[in-house]
Amino acid sequence: MFNQFTHLVADASGWAYAILFLFAFLDALLPVVPSETAAITAGVVAASGELSLPAVVAAAAAGAFLGDNTAYGLGRGFGKRLVARFFSGDKAHRRIEWAKRQLAERGGELIVVGRFIPGGRIAVTVSAGLVRYDWRRFVAFDAAAAVLWASYACLLGYFGGRAFENAAWKGLLLALALGFGIAGATEGVRRLRKWRSSRAS
Repeated sequence: MFNQFTHLVADASGWAYAILFLFAFLDALLPVVPSETAAITAGVVAASGELSLPAVVAAAAAGAFLGDNTAYGLGRGFGKRLVARFFSGDKAHRRIEWAKRQLAERGGELIVVGRFIPGGRIAVTVSAGLVRYDWRRFVAFDAAAAVLWASYACLLGYFGGRAFENAAWKGLLLALALGFGIAGATEGVRRLRKWRSSRAS
């Protein structure tokens, strides 16, 4: 199944970059879209020479950047209505409140780190718009975050694919395992810091 998918992406060539761009764009607005998986898979295909690694990174970064800025714009223009409609649950509401507090304290760091946390990135970008965080600063930090995120995901796939040239699916599994492990570790560190700060106060 994986081989069929990678052949489809490779045969689509130019379309592969557009599909990756679309996934990265939509994931900034809908956390259920598997943009990391798409970027890692494209990196695996690039390792076989079927796609250009720089173009894969550029497509993922551009999609992420434009998606984040769209979420910022929605937060700025329709923030209160969006929160009431899509973030009405307790967990979602806590994420928004957390993002607001953190943006006030360390906006740039949060924008960069938030890009690596599925679900967290949309809370951060919508909140940035909602609290009218300076857009020029947002653009600068988000551009760096998008390039770092795209490079990380695509290179995971690329080096995983290179490590298993004759069994690309193994490279994908390795890259996905590393990706989920890093994301889990990032979330774990965030929770630990939050727990420590709550005990200190």
